Amino acid sequence: MEMIIISILLIIFASIDLIPYFSKIEFGRNKLSIGGELSGFFGGLSGNQGVLRSAFLIKTGLSKEAFIGTAVVVSVFVDFTRLSVYATKIVTAGILENLPLILAATISAIAGAYMGNKLLKKVTLKSLQTLVAILLILLSVSLGIGLL
Repeated sequence: MEMIIISILLIIFASIDLIPYFSKIEFGRNKLSIGGELSGFFGGLSGNQGVLRSAFLIKTGLSKEAFIGTAVVVSVFVDFTRLSVYATKIVTAGILENLPLILAATISAIAGAYMGNKLLKKVTLKSLQTLVAILLILLSVSLGIGLL
């Protein structure tokens, strides 16, 4: 049930970026800590804090470079925290059994970062906002219907 509620909230929040009337809404930088707390809280419930963080950051008025840079830096810190927890279970984690998946994910992450860096120079902030909103809605629907 909580995934459906989170899915609905994400769809509403992401849809705001697609409705021209709401396009001028921005959160001041003084609201960043509130956005971080909310994304951390709901991310802890659903495991999707990156989605929530993106939905909030896109409305803070950051440049596209600052938006992506902030999202990457925060994601790295979150992942390092996760890795410290996972490290305690490394013996039973089944790394060797999942090595092809781990390698595919690593190569995909590197390729995505490379392509993202190349595309960043060619996209506008508005197109980035629209893309993030559409992807958030697709992810939210997937969460809501149980695909993810």
